[in-house]
Formats: sequence, structure tokens, C-alpha cells
Amino acid sequence: MPKEIKDIREFLTIARKSSSKLIKIKKNKSTGIFKLKVRAADYLYTFACPDKKKVEKIRQALPPGLKVELIKPLK
Repeated sequence: MPKEIKDIREFLTIARKSSSKLIKIKKNKSTGIFKLKVRAADYLYTFACPDKKKVEKIRQALPPGLKVELIKPLK
């Protein structure tokens, strides 16, 4: 079962863990909300953010060795 994280700092600390493998960034086409999903060894952690600028700042703050995958919305 995925866990939703509400705090940016908590999300970044989870993303910096050694058990984190992959981050997926998805934009919901109808609502415009971005969802960032971190796949860790134990859970899938999600963070929802409506602001594109915040998402870019979070993306820059991620560790460089972590794989980031952008999911394009369907047309």
C-alpha cells in the first residue's frame, strides 16, 4: 500500500535513503497536479504538488545517482 507524504522535507529525506531506487514524476492532465513517487525497498511514497516551480526545485534537490522517470500524460 503506498504512503502519501505531506511534507517536502520528509519526502526529500526518504528520497535520499540508500533504499530508494527510482522516482517517477507524473502530471495529471485534468487537475494539473504533479505527483512524485519514490520507490523504496519497503513502500512506494507519493507526494502531490500543484506548483510546477516547486516540482523543479524538488527535482534539483534529488541525489544525482537516483534514476528519475518522467511519465507523460496520455492524449
